[in-house]
Formats: sequence, C-alpha cells, structure tokens
Amino acid sequence: MMETSYQTPPVQTAIQDLKVAIQDSTLIYPSKQTQNKSFFLSNIDQVLDFHVQTVHFFPANADFPPEIVAARLKNALEKVMVPYDFLAGKLTLNHQTGRLEIECNDSSGAGFVVAAAEFSLDEIGDLVYPNPAFMQLIVHALEKFEDQPLCVFQVTSFKCGGFALGISTNHVLFDGMSFKIFLENLASQAFDDDNKPLPITPCNDRRLLAARSPPQLTFPHPELLKLKPPVGEENAPPVFDCKQEDLDFKIFNLSQDEIGRLKEEAKAATKVTGFNVVTAHIWRCKALSCGGCRDRVSTMLYAVDIRGRLEPPLPASYCGNAVLSAYASAKCSALEEEPFSRVVDMVYEGAERMNDEYARSAVDWGEIYKGFPNGEFLISSWWRLGFDEVAYPWGKPRYSCPVVYHRKDIVLLFPEIGGAGSNGVNILVALPAKEMDKFQSLFRKYLP
Repeated sequence: MMETSYQTPPVQTAIQDLKVAIQDSTLIYPSKQTQNKSFFLSNIDQVLDFHVQTVHFFPANADFPPEIVAARLKNALEKVMVPYDFLAGKLTLNHQTGRLEIECNDSSGAGFVVAAAEFSLDEIGDLVYPNPAFMQLIVHALEKFEDQPLCVFQVTSFKCGGFALGISTNHVLFDGMSFKIFLENLASQAFDDDNKPLPITPCNDRRLLAARSPPQLTFPHPELLKLKPPVGEENAPPVFDCKQEDLDFKIFNLSQDEIGRLKEEAKAATKVTGFNVVTAHIWRCKALSCGGCRDRVSTMLYAVDIRGRLEPPLPASYCGNAVLSAYASAKCSALEEEPFSRVVDMVYEGAERMNDEYARSAVDWGEIYKGFPNGEFLISSWWRLGFDEVAYPWGKPRYSCPVVYHRKDIVLLFPEIGGAGSNGVNILVALPAKEMDKFQSLFRKYLP
C-alpha cells in the first residue's frame, strides 16, 4: 500500500499578514437602467442568507498590469449587471409572506474595491493551503455605506505584477454552477469589444423552483430539519450549528492513481465515479473516527445539482441555487464491515433518490418547514466546478479557491493546482485532535 499524502498547514512559512492597503472602494451600478422589481427567491435560496468568498489568483501579465485589470473588470461588471440586475439589489424580508426577496433598483449597487499587498504572489506561499491571511483579499462590508451590497469584488495587486480577484457574494445569488457561468460571462465582457455578446444568457426565472400549491410532501426527508420559525425570524438558525471548539485541520490529497485504486476496489458497485469513491472513502473514515457505539447511525449529506433531474429539466443556465442535499445513512458497524463497493452504492443511491418528485417534495417541504440541512456532516465539493478554467483577457487563474472556515461538520473537496484537469483532489478536514489522529489512520488504512 502506498502512503497517501496529508499535510498540516505550513504555519511557520505561510505569511500571516499580507499587509493589504485599500486604495479605493466604491459602489458600481448597471451600465444601463434596469427595471425596478421584487425578485422572487426559491425555497432553496431562502435558507442561504450568508456570504461565500472565493479568491482567484493570477500571475503577472505585462500586457495587463493590475490597474488595467481593475478598470477592465469594473467596466465588465457594469455591463453584466444589466442581465444580472439582482446583483445591484437589496435583500429584504417581505413581512406579509415571511419570505426573503431582492429589491432590484438602481440605488443599491455592488461593491468594488482596489487594494495592494506588500508581497509578491510567490512570497505568499502555497495557494492550496487555506491561509487565514487570504481573508484580507476580500472585503465583506464597505464601511462608508449604510446598506451593504449583496456582492463585493476586490482586486488586490501584488509586487510582482500579479493580482488576486476576491469575490464575496451572498449565497442567495448563486450556487456553484451558476457562479461559474457568471464568471464566464464576466470574463467575456472584459475583452476589448463593447459589442461582444454574453456566451451564456442567464435564466433568472426562479419561479421555476417555486413550491407547488398546495405543497405536496411525498417523502419524509430525514435530510431536512423540521422547523417553522415565527415570521420575521426565518433566518435565525445557521445551516449547521457552528460550535466553537479547538480543531486541528489537515489537507489530504488523493492523486489520480489513488482515486483509480479506489475505483478498482469499488468495481462491483452500480456506478463507479471519482466523486462517489472519494465521498465513500471520506464517509467511512469520518464516521469511524468518532469512536463510540458501533450501532450509531452516521448520516452524511452532499449536494446534488437538480437542473437535469427535474421533468422538464431546468435550463443549464438557470441562475440561482438548484442544488439539494442528498443523504446516505448507515450504522458505523456496516461502514466498517461492508465491502467498499456497498458503501459506494449507498452514496450512489442517495443521489439517485433525487428524481423530479423527490426534488419537488423537498422544495415543498421548505414551504412548510423551511429546509435547513440535517445530518452529521456535509461534503461540500468545489472539485469539478472549474473556476480556474475561465479565460480572461489576461489569462486563466493560476488557482481559484474558496476562503474557508474550519468546521467539524463540513468536509471540503477542492482541486489541485492545475484545475479539475489534474484529476486529483484535495480534502480539507477539521476535527478535534484525537478524532483527527483516528481519521488520518483510517484514511491510510482504507486506501488500497
């Protein structure tokens, strides 16, 4: 058995303070007047009122110094905010319906920040590591504005001429798929062609995911928390309770060869994919690292894109959140004793369960009980989203990654440098020290 690679954060070598100085912060608006309206948000959107941050690192390009990039991006954003008019809107609570809506008007705008760091891109260290200092590459709020924008873009230049594009967006705006399409559209408008059309026209009709009237709950949905808060307090509970505790975190890497060996071990399973075998491997290790009763039931959640699973399917360009939590549950004893192919089948069956009727029932559940995820932990996959495949005038990012918080209940999958084309995956795990030791041991043990 080959020993898999795992690494602790290079605390001593990673720069803890990028010494970022804000040079300018402003609000930007659509380049053309847009219609004032209330923008409907689906039940999936309703429970995602929190910000997601990503950072996209670009090497130096002599033809595009950072000040030119900032001007191009600002202009491109103003253009894409016409079809994406909700980016300039304001999130409000409709007290009559108890639902969140986006008030689209020309007065709110999106944030745009220009900044500079005192280091070169190479000096800040390995981009794969979720360095807390990367938070300096994203502005969460603009202090001089009372109403905070739903999205903020920050261009931070490095001494080498490279730069980072940090983006903070409220999750009600995009899921991973629609954010990738947004980035492709944004990149297209940064080229020196005022008449270049968008490569993909976003579908902004979120009523395609409206609940049925009356709601029809045809499944029990153990993956969703039964919750009916009073009107006006809909967004009080977090997606997961974030308990403050001391956590170790490590990044585990699975190479293409190691994933291939997991696939070979699972060859008797119904559907053997990279995601299914990696997810099954993590589930087994995570569930068994907790110790305790072997009869304990472990429930793992993972996101499934429902665009192509509905009848009729949603447009691939559907803009908004079109992912639901699939689940897999098993006793710890079964995860330990069953063949790996059976564990992979349980992951497959969880996603396969998500057909049109199941998805519609989950959306209807959200109409009655909201729809917060309910499980032991969630696997959040950024592995194949392809943010670093987006081609801007100044080239593709060297690396794109989420800015992450270390959470025991969230395991993050993200690509290696080189993008999804490298076929390996990095796995960020945060656990108390004893559980981490056990997880690490099991991770090696179960790797063929």
